[in-house]
Parts: sequence; structure tokens; C-alpha cells
Amino acid sequence: MERDSLDLPGRDLLAPLARAEDRLARLDERVARSPRGQGFVERQHFSEAAAALWLAGELVHLEDLVLHDGRMDVRPPTHELTRAHDVLRARRRIAAQRPDWALSPAGLGALVAREGDDAARPILPVETPGPASAADDPQQAGEEEALAEEFAEIDAVLARAGRTLAKKGRVAHGDLDAPWPLPAQEPASRLPETGEAALGALIHDEDRDETALLGEWLARLRHIEGEALPPLLAAFLAWEAWERIAPLERQHWLGLLLVAAFLRSQGKTSAHLAGLACGLREVARARRQSRERATRCLAFLEAVDMGARAGLAEIDRLELAGHRMERRLRAKRRHSRLPRLAEMVLSRPVVSAALVAGELGITQRAALNLIGELGLRELTGRGRYRAWGIV
Repeated sequence: MERDSLDLPGRDLLAPLARAEDRLARLDERVARSPRGQGFVERQHFSEAAAALWLAGELVHLEDLVLHDGRMDVRPPTHELTRAHDVLRARRRIAAQRPDWALSPAGLGALVAREGDDAARPILPVETPGPASAADDPQQAGEEEALAEEFAEIDAVLARAGRTLAKKGRVAHGDLDAPWPLPAQEPASRLPETGEAALGALIHDEDRDETALLGEWLARLRHIEGEALPPLLAAFLAWEAWERIAPLERQHWLGLLLVAAFLRSQGKTSAHLAGLACGLREVARARRQSRERATRCLAFLEAVDMGARAGLAEIDRLELAGHRMERRLRAKRRHSRLPRLAEMVLSRPVVSAALVAGELGITQRAALNLIGELGLRELTGRGRYRAWGIV
């Protein structure tokens, strides 16, 4: 396997690297120690989901994402909103597990598995030519044996996911004992492709072996881990490899989440997942996708720095808002619902009357009264579908 190198002068690399490493470490420490750290993490999940779709060229409003997550949609959800919610759920799932779960065979299989797959897709290692064979290099043979064991575990996880999805399909059709797929009225060869199947074949390349590409990226990641690089430089190489290989056509956004999970597994962050999408959104596209590797690396480090800086400012804002709300709660009764509303507002970018009512188990009229007592700022400026939040 070819060796990854940055070929950057130390004078141009060390200052941005040190700045980004320091800022990210400070943010993680603030999240761990601040009483508003958990609220910041929840709000960051929403912001990162919207930013990930922005990087893909799709616009999702935060208020629509919050309402969709609370099953309080005011209109039918769009395709972009559904994808953003997938990013949100994936971030929550990764954050709730142990640091190395997302990059483990079980975690990666769970994140990649999609409902509707006819069979599990085994992830196979990609063989790359080298100067010596495995028999001549005992260390390389040991690494290949360890990779083979990991890929075998991934195959088993994906096979279980395929069986589970097939069972769900049989339950939905009301015939649990029937074989899967259910027998059709006519042979499949006589049925024309219509609807979603035909559209998927038109948009997506059916000959593209995503499992082999994902296996290639995993092999690259294992190679990067063995290079003993600083965490952020290793994260840049992992992100660059994902952008170059593009293993998942429908879940390309998963790459940034896996890179953030990689930073967490390396011990660079422990209390939160790094906000990479929000930082990359602030960097010019010409720099993010430059042909020069040095420019891309510096853009990535700048994105990490800007994302961490925005996170520190957000925590300061949440702490200030929390102190202001605490003064309003001092004279309230013990069974008042205002404290729960305050925690809810601090953990979501926006709230609506219906969302508050559903969360607290009260009427929308009572929710409006509580919002008025807490002194929240109305953000939408409209008569219907109003939303409130912290400004």
C-alpha cells in the first residue's frame, strides 16, 4: 500500500495544526465541564445534520428538522429533510456508543445497513500490490490476518442485518412463515421495472461495488492509524481518502461522521463529536476541493479551528441564557414545568408550541403561557407555525 505523505513545509503546517488542535481540545474540555455541555451536544447534532446536507448542495431549515425529529411536522417531509434526519440519528447513535464503535465491524455494519437491501453486502479487503509478498514480510502477514478477522465480523453483522430486514418484510406482508422474497403472481422477468426500482437504476450505478470500496477505505484507515501521525493530520487523510474513494453513493455524508468518530477513538475528543460539517461550510469550496493537497489540508485544519471557535461561542451563549433563565425560575413552585421548558430550549435550536405541549404533556395554550413567562424570543415573525429560541 502506498505511503500517505503531506509534503508540506513545517513552517506552513505547524501553526494551523497547533491552533486547531488547541482549539478543539479546549472545546472538548468546556463541553465536559460546563453545565450546558449536554445541551450544546444536542444542539450541535441538529446543526451538523443541516450543515452536512448544505455541503451536499441541499438546504434544510433547522426548525423543520427539529419538528420532524419530534414528529410534529407542519408539512409533508421532503427528501432532503429525511436525509438530514438520517444524519441526525446516525450522529446520536455514534455519540451514545463507545468511542471505537463506529469504526468497528459491528458499528460500521449497523450504520451502513439500509432497509430494503435484498441481501447483506460483504465488505471485502482490497488487495494492493506491494514490493514484497506477505510470506516475505511477517508484519504485513499479521496485519492482513487481523484485517481478515475484522472483515469476517463485518460480514456476519451485515448478514444478520439482512435477515432482520427480510423478516420485517415478511411481517409487513402478513406472512411470517412464507419464504422471502414472497412469490409474485408473474415471473420477475416479465414484470417491467417501475417506480422506485426503475428510478434507482437510472440515478445510481448498479455495477458499482460499494462494499469493495468501503473495504478499500477501511484498509486505508488502518494504514493511516499505523503511521503515528497527529490526530488531526490522520483525520485529514481519512477524510481525503473518503472523498477520493467515495464508498457510499447514497450515504456520502457518513464520511464526516466516521472521521469525527475516528478523532474520538484517538482520544482527541471525549465529550462530543467534532463539528466538522459546520466548519467546512465556512471554508470556500475552491479550497476544500483544490487540486493541491497542501491547500486541502490547510482548509481542513481551518475548518476544525472555525468549528471549535463557533462551539466555544455557542457554549458561552448557552451559559449566559441559562443564568438568565435561572433568575426567572427562583420564585417558581417546585412542580412548575418551567425548569423542564428551560432545559428543552437549551437543548434544541428552536421550539414550537406543539413541540413544547407534546414534550411537557400540556395544551398548546398552556405552552404559549410558559413560553411567555420564560421570555423566549420569537424567531419566525409569522402568525402560524411560530417558533422560539435563544438569540
